[in-house]
Amino acid sequence: MADPIGGMWLALKYDAEPFGGLAVKSQLGSRRSSSHHNLYSIETYPENMRPADTAAAHLQFHLRHEPTSLELLARVFAKTGPGFVQEWINSAPTGQYARRASFLFEFVTGQTLVPPVDLGGNYVSALDGSFQVTASPDRMSNVSRWRVRDNMPGNRFFCPFIPLSTQLKTASEMDVSAGYGELVQEFGENMLARAAVWLTNRESKASFTIEGEEHQLDRIQRFSHVLATRTGQGTVPLTDTDLAELQRNILGDVTITEHFGLRLSPVFVGEYTMRYENVVHYLAPPADDVADMLEGLKIFLDRTEGQSPVMRSAVAAFGFVYIHPLSDGNGRVHRFLINDVLRRDGAIPDQIILPISATIIGDPTSRRNYDQILDRVSKPLMRQITDHVSFDRDMKTYPDGIKSNLDFSSPDLARPAWRYINFAPHVIYLSAALEMTIKHHMKEEAIYLRSHHNARQALKELVEMPDMDADRIIRSLRDTRFIPSGKIQKEYPMIEKFTLWNAISEALRHSFSE
Repeated sequence: MADPIGGMWLALKYDAEPFGGLAVKSQLGSRRSSSHHNLYSIETYPENMRPADTAAAHLQFHLRHEPTSLELLARVFAKTGPGFVQEWINSAPTGQYARRASFLFEFVTGQTLVPPVDLGGNYVSALDGSFQVTASPDRMSNVSRWRVRDNMPGNRFFCPFIPLSTQLKTASEMDVSAGYGELVQEFGENMLARAAVWLTNRESKASFTIEGEEHQLDRIQRFSHVLATRTGQGTVPLTDTDLAELQRNILGDVTITEHFGLRLSPVFVGEYTMRYENVVHYLAPPADDVADMLEGLKIFLDRTEGQSPVMRSAVAAFGFVYIHPLSDGNGRVHRFLINDVLRRDGAIPDQIILPISATIIGDPTSRRNYDQILDRVSKPLMRQITDHVSFDRDMKTYPDGIKSNLDFSSPDLARPAWRYINFAPHVIYLSAALEMTIKHHMKEEAIYLRSHHNARQALKELVEMPDMDADRIIRSLRDTRFIPSGKIQKEYPMIEKFTLWNAISEALRHSFSE
């Protein structure tokens, strides 16, 4: 950028650009204009909008005209210390932007400033809700220290950043409940209720397929049981105790995991090469940070109550997987949380599990889109910290029994990126995935169940038999394109005796063509 101002000026001045970049980059030009790109927007302002050549002036521009990037502020304040913010508030004790800057300095750094004795002014929100998601109005609180309204959607250890845009607003406004209601109108409650068990099993199997374990039948059934009995029940599983119980239920008794609950060891997502070398795709936060970050995620769900269920479930699920708080089972809990939050928010009825994992792996393009949304955080992070990640020769045994030789020498470099993730792309992704799940996967299953029900009724009108046998014949004839195989004819000689195979084939063909 030729003449950056605001957040971009601060980023360049202090070598403090967020790992994933800024959501809005402002510059000076001949006239006011906006241009929108895939990951960010460029805002151009005329010369008369130029801030003074000071950190305070450009921070004021950032707070006034751009979504507030907490990662940017954390990196800037780490370089500058409290000096310029303290001087700013001393010189402008009633200024709203000086007071906001002071509050935000203390929020992201954990350090304290000295409020001037003549501090005053009306209460003003810490974050501008016209630029980004903030706490719900009834969850905000006044901080008399700075006469600032605390509307932060998290704590300093984990505070999601969700800049608003037309695309984000459209995604957040997706009405999952209305989409499900359309299915009810078309197929009826009874038909969809019958699909619930199948959908739960499908979600479990698809979840394991994502992890390359689709043939683990016992584990699939165990996770199906967890989905059916735990979704939307009790408290959101984000504490050590709740996660230990959930993890134990998911993993079962036959596991090498010695410690259930929050991990006490380092972890990375990656792979081993043919030469047994580690390839790190994503490095998770240190174990000592996990509890505070999960608390931040809990605070987010509390402070955004009543807002978009799609937005909240996206942050809960993807936030969890980036924190990666468990030694095993993180992926399954990540996808569990999508349904869990949606149900708690009343977006889906009890007993219904949306097969979101089936959407993720529906085809190579869907899986690639899912991987790409995770890469939005992991790739920029690893580009910046790879040189600080190493593997020692000797293994260390951690208190949770995990052996690891992973060493990350610069956690402070990565902490702002872990703490203040931009979740807008994840909300947009999940909205599209949920729409695909409801309008295609669930509708396809409802159509099949209706056809199967009609086929069973048509079959029983021709010959009396138990449901189990009817289903066996239906499956067989569908597999053979409604031409009875020799095997099925031998299994049911009475049908051959009464020369009913042709009539049965025609009835079933008609049922599945409607």
